[in-house]
Amino acid sequence: MVSARGELDLTTVAPLVHALEGARRGRGRVFLIVDLREVTFADGSILGPLCEAWDDCRRRQGWVRVVHCNRGIDLVLLGGGVLGRFPAYASAQDAWRGTPAAAG
Repeated sequence: MVSARGELDLTTVAPLVHALEGARRGRGRVFLIVDLREVTFADGSILGPLCEAWDDCRRRQGWVRVVHCNRGIDLVLLGGGVLGRFPAYASAQDAWRGTPAAAG
């Protein structure tokens, strides 16, 4: 599981990038939960790292699931055309079970 907090933009996204890369080290299947519940702002700079993690995990028969409750993150994902890949999960437990948050 990788967590981020605060603002994520071009100048602050590097720790998230490094954490996502670190979580995918090694071999075998990777099931990665990205917890963004404590993120107060995100822009399109999160799209590249999330999609790179998605591609890597899918190649290895795994997945990436994003936990958040921020409409702004939904809008970034929607604008980037990847909301279908990254539906919101209310908690890490829901993400692990594959139960997305209710829309609305």
